[in-house]
Amino acid sequence: MYASVRDHIVKAAWPEGLKEGLDALGFGAVELEVSRELKAFAIKPIDGEAHLALTDAGIETLAEQTRANGVKISAFLLSNDFGREELDDEVNWVIQVGQAAAKLGVQAIRIDAIMRKQETLSLEQRAARFADCVKRILDGTPESVEYGIENHGGDGNQPEFLDFILGTVKSSRLGVTLDTGNFYWAGHPLDRVYEIMRHFASRAKHTHVKNICYPPETRNIQRERGWEYGKYVSSIPDGDIDHREVAKILKAGGYTGDFCLEDESLGPLSTVERRARLITDADFFREILA
Repeated sequence: MYASVRDHIVKAAWPEGLKEGLDALGFGAVELEVSRELKAFAIKPIDGEAHLALTDAGIETLAEQTRANGVKISAFLLSNDFGREELDDEVNWVIQVGQAAAKLGVQAIRIDAIMRKQETLSLEQRAARFADCVKRILDGTPESVEYGIENHGGDGNQPEFLDFILGTVKSSRLGVTLDTGNFYWAGHPLDRVYEIMRHFASRAKHTHVKNICYPPETRNIQRERGWEYGKYVSSIPDGDIDHREVAKILKAGGYTGDFCLEDESLGPLSTVERRARLITDADFFREILA
C-alpha cells in the first residue's frame, strides 16, 4: 500500500495548488474528482486556471504534469447518481471518465452508492438498477480500469447492498472503495466495523481514510446513522478506529492500492491549523504503512 490524499482535502489547506500541498505532506499520489463536465484539478494551475478538461489535449497536459512533478493519480472520484432520470447520460459520463482513466494509467475509479429519489424501490430493486448500470460501464471501458463502490450514504453502508451488486455483476474489475470511517458513521458498532472491513478487504479497489472519536459508552452499540458526526469527527490518529489494524486487514486481503487521506475534521480550523493537522495525519500514514 502507499499513501495518497483527496484533492479537495489538499486544497482545503493549500488553496494555491495540489503540488504545494503534496510536497508539504511528502505524498506522491492524489485522488482527483472528475465533474460531469469532465473537468479535474490540474497538478499545478495553468495560466491561473485550477482545472483542466479531460479532452485529448487535456489528458496529454495532465499526463505531462504528473510526469514532470513526480505525481501519481491514485484514482478518479465520481459523484454519480444511478437514480437520475437521465440514466443514459449518467452511464455515458462514467464511461467517458473510464476511457480517460485508461489513457492516463489511472487504475481505480470511485463510484457512489447513493441513489436519490428511489424511495419507491426496494433495496433489492435499487441494487439491481445499480448493477445493471455497472455492467454497461464495464462493457464500455478498457479492462485496465477498475471500479470501487464507496460505502457511502444509506444503501452503501449496508453490506447486503454491496454484496448483492458484487454477486450480480460478478466481475474482478468491480469492488469497493472502502471508506474506513463510513461504516462507523452509519451506526455500526466498532467491533462490527472491523468485521465488515474483513469481509470486503479482498474486494477493495481504493480507500478513503477518516476517523471519528465517539464517547466510550457509544462505541460498541448500534447508533443512529450519522449520529453527532460533526461533533465527533476527528483527525486520523485520534479517532476510535485503529488504522494500524485497518492496514493489517487490507494487507491480509491482498490489497496493494492507495491509503487515501480524507480527514473531514478540518472544517472549523484555520489554514495554518489545517496544514498542521494534515501533516500529522501524513506522518501517521508513513508510520503505519512502513
